[in-house]
Amino acid sequence: MSEPTEQFESRKRDHIVQALAGRNQASGLTGFEQVRLIHEALPEVNFSDIKIDAASLGESRKTPFLVSSMTAGHVDAIDLNLRLAKACEKRGWLFAVGSQRRELNDSAAADEWRQIRAAHPDLSILGNIGISQIAKISTSDVERLVESLGASAMIVHCNPLQEVIQEEGTPNFEGSFEALNRLCEELSVPVVVKETGCGFSEPTLYRLKRLKIAAIDVAGLGGTHWGRIEGSRSGEESFAYQLSETFKDWGVSTVESLLNAKSTAMDSEVWASGGVRSGLDAAKAIAMGAKVVGMATPILRAALESEQALELCMQRIETELKIAVFCTGLKSVAELHNNDEVLQWENH
Repeated sequence: MSEPTEQFESRKRDHIVQALAGRNQASGLTGFEQVRLIHEALPEVNFSDIKIDAASLGESRKTPFLVSSMTAGHVDAIDLNLRLAKACEKRGWLFAVGSQRRELNDSAAADEWRQIRAAHPDLSILGNIGISQIAKISTSDVERLVESLGASAMIVHCNPLQEVIQEEGTPNFEGSFEALNRLCEELSVPVVVKETGCGFSEPTLYRLKRLKIAAIDVAGLGGTHWGRIEGSRSGEESFAYQLSETFKDWGVSTVESLLNAKSTAMDSEVWASGGVRSGLDAAKAIAMGAKVVGMATPILRAALESEQALELCMQRIETELKIAVFCTGLKSVAELHNNDEVLQWENH
C-alpha cells in the first residue's frame, strides 16, 4: 500500500531540516583526516592551466563533481531542485535527484522533473530509486522513471539502517540482489549502486562485482547519517531515537570504503561521497580511485541560502580541487586519479 501523500511530503520536508542539523552529521569519521596529499614545492605547471575535466559513464564532463541525491516529491522541493539543476548545468556537475518512489503510484509526481528537464535540456540527470522498491517492481516500471527525467543513469540506493529505524520504513530487502541483477541486465541506461552514509564492506563489494553495475558510490560513514536523522525526526522520547543513538556511528567510513573498492578491484567505476566537504576532500578521494565525487550537505545549505551562495560554493569547491592538483605537482584530475604516489597516510 502506498504511503499517504501528506505523510510522505511531511517526511521529505523533515529530511531537509534534519540533514542540516549538526547532531545528524557523523563528523570526523570519514577517514579523510588520516590522508594527506604530498606537497610539491616546485610544480612544473601554471595554475591557470590546471584541468579538472573528467570522464564518467562513458562521457566527458567539465568536472568530476556530483550533487548527490537530496529531496523530491513535495512542493518545497521544486524550487530547490530547479536552483540546483540550473547551477549544475552551468558548471558541468552531475545532478542526482531524490527518490522517485512516489512516481510509482502517482504519475503526477513526475511533473517536477518535466519542469527541470524543459528548463535545462543539457543537464546530466541521474534517477534514483531504493533497492527495497526494485524487488517489488518490474524493469518497465523503472524505465518509466528514467523516461520522466531523461536520465543518463539510474541510482539504486541501499539504506537498510535508515529503513529499519524510520517509523514509516520498509526494511524488506529479500530478493533485492537478484532484482538488482535483473535491472543491470535489462535497463536501458547504466545502473549506479550507492549506500546512503554507511559505506560498503569488502564482502559486499565482492558480491556486487558479479553484476553489470556501471558505478559504485561508496557513500560512506562521515557525513549525513540517516539513522540519526530518522531518530531525530521521531523525537528524543521515541523508540526510534533510542535505536538511532545506539547506531549513530554505524557504518564503514568513506575512506575505508574506497580502500575496500581498491582491494576488490571493482570492474565498475568507483564514486565517492559521504562527508566530502571540500575540494581537498574530493582530491583525496580521486587520488584513492574515485572517478566522481558527490556532495550533498554543503550544497544544500548554500542552495537554501540563495542562487549566488550556491554559485560561490561550487566555485570554491572547484578551486580547492585545482589548488590540490597544482600543489601536488600535477596538471589534471586525470593525473591525480588513482595516484598512490601523492598519498601519505597518518596512523593507518
